[in-house]
Amino acid sequence: MSENSQSAVPKWPFFVGDAFMLGVAWFVYSHCNYPLTSFAIGAICLSVALGALFAVLPFLLEYRIKFKLVESESLTTAVQQIKNLEDIATQINLATGLWQTVQAHSGKTVTAAKEIGDRMTTEAKNFAEFMQKANDSEKGILRLEVEKLRRSEADWIQVVIRMLDHTFALHGAAVRSGRSGVTEQLTQFQNALRDAARRVGLTPFTAAAGEAFDATKHQVNDAAKPEPDAKVAETLATGYTFRGQLIRPALVTIATPQVEEAAPATLPAPAAPDTETKKSAQVADEEPTLL
Repeated sequence: MSENSQSAVPKWPFFVGDAFMLGVAWFVYSHCNYPLTSFAIGAICLSVALGALFAVLPFLLEYRIKFKLVESESLTTAVQQIKNLEDIATQINLATGLWQTVQAHSGKTVTAAKEIGDRMTTEAKNFAEFMQKANDSEKGILRLEVEKLRRSEADWIQVVIRMLDHTFALHGAAVRSGRSGVTEQLTQFQNALRDAARRVGLTPFTAAAGEAFDATKHQVNDAAKPEPDAKVAETLATGYTFRGQLIRPALVTIATPQVEEAAPATLPAPAAPDTETKKSAQVADEEPTLL
């Protein structure tokens, strides 16, 4: 017999009693005059309370029966567990013996693992020393390669600067010769060379006539220091910057106050072609200093 059938309580008699008490309450309510008297109200409340009690009572009884069944089953289970204590004690003794055996083997395993760990530590230390030596050697090789690249970069920058200086000297000679066709061709050639140099980061620049002298990007041949308000008369050699860093200032001449007052709106008269060409060629032969 299942637990539900053992704890089942017939509920229909209680539900009939609940319905009867509710019917009594309805009968009293419907046959009494208004307002209701205290006796009628009391009778209605008592009938409803008894009906509620009849409705709840079978569930309470069923709950108590189930509780007693569960309690008896728990006692039965406890007795069975007590009977199994001897088996459990035997298993505990067996497990203790096995544990001692495992502990002995574990001691041997720990010793072997310690030896392996020591050997691994030694191997790792030797490997780290080897990698450090290899890293230092590789760094030295890379340092030499970087120095070679820097020297090579400085060499080709000097070559490009000399080519641009000679081109600037030729362009100046063409301007002073007064031949417009040659001047135009040399101007286009010079602009093409400068555009090609800008693509690799080398930027040439010149000082315009009448521009204020700036010691950070201009220089003069004379040993005397120009006045603070000095003006540039002419650019003798182009200045250069490489990737935003100045590597050679522009070589210029300083305009005298008398020349500035007497000169007309046109450009000042150029010097002799041979002298200017020699100055530009001399500057072109000088090697620029990479900062």
